[in-house]
Order: sequence, then C-alpha cells, then structure tokens
Amino acid sequence: MRILLIEDDQKIARAIKKGLEQESYAVDLEMTGQQGLASVMAEEYDLVILDRMLPGITDGLEILRKMRQENISTPVLVLTAKDSIPERVKGLNIGADDYLIKPFDFEELLARVRALWRRPAAAVDTILKVGDLELNTVTFEAKRNNQLIDLSPKEFSLLEYLMRHPDRTISKDNIISHVWDFDADILPNTVEVYVGYLRQKIDIDPNKPSMIKTIRGFGYKMVEV
Repeated sequence: MRILLIEDDQKIARAIKKGLEQESYAVDLEMTGQQGLASVMAEEYDLVILDRMLPGITDGLEILRKMRQENISTPVLVLTAKDSIPERVKGLNIGADDYLIKPFDFEELLARVRALWRRPAAAVDTILKVGDLELNTVTFEAKRNNQLIDLSPKEFSLLEYLMRHPDRTISKDNIISHVWDFDADILPNTVEVYVGYLRQKIDIDPNKPSMIKTIRGFGYKMVEV
C-alpha cells in the first residue's frame, strides 16, 4: 500500500512516516500544499493523509477540492486541529473520507488507515486468500497450507499487492509505485530479486508450479495452483 502524507509539522510528519513504514506501508512525504498537490496529481496512491492547515496558498481543503474535481477517488484522511462540527462537515462535504483530530494516538491513526483500506473499493476483507495461501493484513501473518511463512516487511507488502490482484498481470512499474516509496533506491532488478525471495518462501511444494507467474515483457501474475 502506497500512502502520500502531506504534513508541514516536521516532528509529526516524521513520526507518522516512520510508524507507517514500520507497519510495511510505503510512504511519500510532502511538507507544503503546492508540493502535495503536485504529487497527488502526478502519482497514483492508495491513500492520502492530509493536514488541514498547510503553509502557502494551497491548504488541505483546496488539495482535497482539486482532487475530487479531477475525479481522483483516492481515500483521504484529514488531520486537523480544528475540531468543530462545522469544520468537519465542510471537509466531508468536499470529499474527505475520514477526520482525525490533533493531537492523536498513532494506534488510532493506524486503525483508521486500515479501515479506509478495507473499504470495498480497495479490498473485501483483511484476510486475503489465493488457493491455499492466506495473508492476514492485520496480524501480518502469512500461511500456506496452514504453515506459517516468515516474511520481511517488504516481502509482505509485495505479496499483499499481488494477492489483492489475483489472476491479473501487473507491470513492474505498478509494483514499484505501490510497494516502494518515491525516495527508495530501486535498481533495475529489484522487483525480480524480491519476487525470487517470495517464490523461495511460498512455493513450498516442489511438485507444484510457482504461484507467481512471470509474464515475459509485461510483469507478474498471482495464480492459484
């Protein structure tokens, strides 16, 4: 899951980014309204966490308004110190999906992120299944044939993205944009390397073909075998 965080408070921004990355999310950070708007218009994200008050002429609600005007339906969680009901109603009417009042506990932020990601447009459940492979996106447990599989955070993120799109060919560029953040040091064979790691761990029966198919010239496809 790739998240765009638009927050001008350095302490809050770094804490949120670090916490979400520890939960296996890829996070891009922008600290001004203009930069945030440019990123959300140029890149595809699974979720935007948006500070209501931003420096410059482009505040959080203006970013939200322009997103919806451009038919960008990405879920938006607004962070704000303004806790009045009219203020929240205004943001929700413009197109916010959820509001979180500052100061907040990171665990609540994380719960709201997960709740937005579980909505039908993104996924139908917290338990993803392809054949006998199962992934729990809350406990971060992966199992195949009821055997636990030990995954690194990045391996988990890659497997989650593939399992959310079963039987669909996904390009390397799409994988990179959703599993790695913008500042990540991606080498030409990074995706191949991580797909290789996953195959070693999830293809536990040598008599069965790999669940991750290489579609030469296009990308990869997650299939039931």
